Amino acid sequence: MTKDFLISYNKADAIWAEWLAWVLEEHGKTVVIQAWDFRPGGNFVLDMQRAAIDAQRTVMVLSENYLNALYTQPEWAAAFGQDPTATARKLLPIRVAPCQPQGMLAPLVYVDLVGLEREPAQKSLLDALKDRLKPEVEPVFPGSAVPPSERQTPATVVSPRAAPPPTCPAAAPLPLSVARRPHQPPHPIAPGQPPGHYRHSGMGGIGKTELALQYALRHRDLGTYPGGIGWLQAKEQNLGTELVNFAIIHLGLTVPTDLDLPAQAQFCWRNWPIDGDALIVIDDVAGPNENDAYAAIQPYLPPQEPRFWVLLTTRLQLGTSVRTYRIDVLTPAAALELLASLIGQERIEPELDTAPALCHWLGYLPLGLELVGRFLARKPTWTLVKMQQQLEAKKLAAQALTQGHADMTATHAGVAAAFELSWQDLEEPVRELAYRLCLFALAPIAWEWIENWHEATDPDTLEDWRDEGLINRSLLTLVEAAPATVQLHQIIREFFRAKLEEWPDADALKQSYTQSMVQIAQTIPQTPTRDQILAVTAAIPHLAEAATTWQGWMEDESLIWPFVGLGQFYQGQGAYGQADLWFQACRDIVHNRLGKQHPDFAKSLNNLGLNHYYQGRYKSAEVLLKQALNLRQKFLGENNQAYAQSLNNLGICYYNQGQYEAAESYLNQALQLRGELFGEMHVDFLESLNNLGMLYQAQGNYEHAEILLKRVLELTGNLSSKTHPDIARSLNNLGMLYVEKRQFEDSNIT
Repeated sequence: MTKDFLISYNKADAIWAEWLAWVLEEHGKTVVIQAWDFRPGGNFVLDMQRAAIDAQRTVMVLSENYLNALYTQPEWAAAFGQDPTATARKLLPIRVAPCQPQGMLAPLVYVDLVGLEREPAQKSLLDALKDRLKPEVEPVFPGSAVPPSERQTPATVVSPRAAPPPTCPAAAPLPLSVARRPHQPPHPIAPGQPPGHYRHSGMGGIGKTELALQYALRHRDLGTYPGGIGWLQAKEQNLGTELVNFAIIHLGLTVPTDLDLPAQAQFCWRNWPIDGDALIVIDDVAGPNENDAYAAIQPYLPPQEPRFWVLLTTRLQLGTSVRTYRIDVLTPAAALELLASLIGQERIEPELDTAPALCHWLGYLPLGLELVGRFLARKPTWTLVKMQQQLEAKKLAAQALTQGHADMTATHAGVAAAFELSWQDLEEPVRELAYRLCLFALAPIAWEWIENWHEATDPDTLEDWRDEGLINRSLLTLVEAAPATVQLHQIIREFFRAKLEEWPDADALKQSYTQSMVQIAQTIPQTPTRDQILAVTAAIPHLAEAATTWQGWMEDESLIWPFVGLGQFYQGQGAYGQADLWFQACRDIVHNRLGKQHPDFAKSLNNLGLNHYYQGRYKSAEVLLKQALNLRQKFLGENNQAYAQSLNNLGICYYNQGQYEAAESYLNQALQLRGELFGEMHVDFLESLNNLGMLYQAQGNYEHAEILLKRVLELTGNLSSKTHPDIARSLNNLGMLYVEKRQFEDSNIT
């Protein structure tokens, strides 16, 4: 079995070798190492030979012991022989003790772990596995960098991660900022950027804290804030208490205890002991609304002095006095890059189709990607396909999305927990609005649909629930490109749907949603105009959601409509293949639920047959249309609109197959029945009159054809405006008749 790495080492360095093997396997690599894999009863020489052959790369645990040992040399020599120019980097030298490689090993670049603590050593090892080590953030601009000789040591960044030493930054941040540099707070010495209050805003799990931490660590290392950098938590405890504790522990201040808490906080700011600009990060500002949230922290904020820069992270909108940097989800490319950084590019490569789909399912949400990536790193045998299947089956309850990690910036127990905090603050009417929104597809939602569906509620009140309750908490987004349109993030929709299942009125709401979609579907005619197509285009994903996800909640009499609407929408644009899918699904679902004797089953056959006719599939169309005709005759009788429609459709099917005698019989029957049912001033009668006229033209019976087509044009003009497509069709048909009769002077009619 192929392994990623063979660990080649001398027994004196066994502890180092096993630590390296452990780290590699914990990060999804496969390793063969003598201490673990060469078992009693085996042949050492043969085991080593197999390991050298099967391993893609060889790790050399460099020390004087290794370089001077006799039996380690064949191990690295085997890899060297396969890659003498080091193009494939078959050899990975890792120096664990002072030594100086000689000879053929001298030119090889090694990873130097000598003198490093655990975390930096682990990072150096993992960085060495990458083909390219581009920095995660933009290097400092040389023209504005503070010279090292002039830098002052900033105060400690108190990291939100678990258990880092006070003088040491937390574990290396995830590579999120690559895709998000535009959202970073401005450089404080940049021209035109005044000090003040800035905030990272966005939904839960978007990476607000991670980006703030990256920014703080980066500028701590650059010496941007010589007055120090402080990290304060706003959610778990009173910000004033947090500030006073920070000042006592990290700044060495003696804070008077006879003052109230706001006065103690202002004492800390007035007596800040380090000169120069200071950055204060206040993480996770929260509250029932933006006013309460800001009121809770306002007494403890720094005074309006140029030296204090305040960066807040929050899900709320805190007003115009706080400059906002809205954090969006990752781009697809950045999401894929993040996933690869967690599980290794070698696991992405074999599943290049699945990896983007997995990122898409997670909505490019950093928290979801990190949780799934960490889970997969612990499950080296799992494929991405298996991971996606579990997510689709278990949604937010999937194991990968419910296990937080102590070393993550996010403190949530899982993805659902990231939104639970905001959910608890929602009033019941806002929650009900969330229930309604989550029933829609993952596509823009026209606000007028919500207003129509919620017609008993005052529109202004409904907007307040939307804006203050959901948008303000980053649970809903206004679509900038389409006014009065909103959209849910995929993971938030899944969270809302999970909450909906706990609501006692969920079934009634689902039924109500399907009825609202049925009303839209019923506005799509069999031959829609361009304007009609444009008017319903935005609703198409939501009709599909009703027809699939919520099909079980549709009433029997409405079951057919979403499918018919979708089929006619695509049919009207000539997309017959897509229309076929919906018409076939309609036939199958009506058959399974309502049975063959239901009138809607005959209608589904008729629609499918007509779509086959439009595609030129006349034989299959004939079979379907005959079945529809016979069922309608049997269960509805012959004196109704549906039966007349079947007569007409079967007639035009025969006409296009050249079976003119059969076509004439069916078309005459349809014309007579429609005349009896509706009279001449009806679109169905005109359709039959037109079809019969076209048949006579095809038979060469120009006199009868001209009479009928002129009559169609006359009656159509009385029913429709001069710009209606039916007028154009009538003119075209009559014109073609005159062309065929060689009456060119009459063909140019207007």
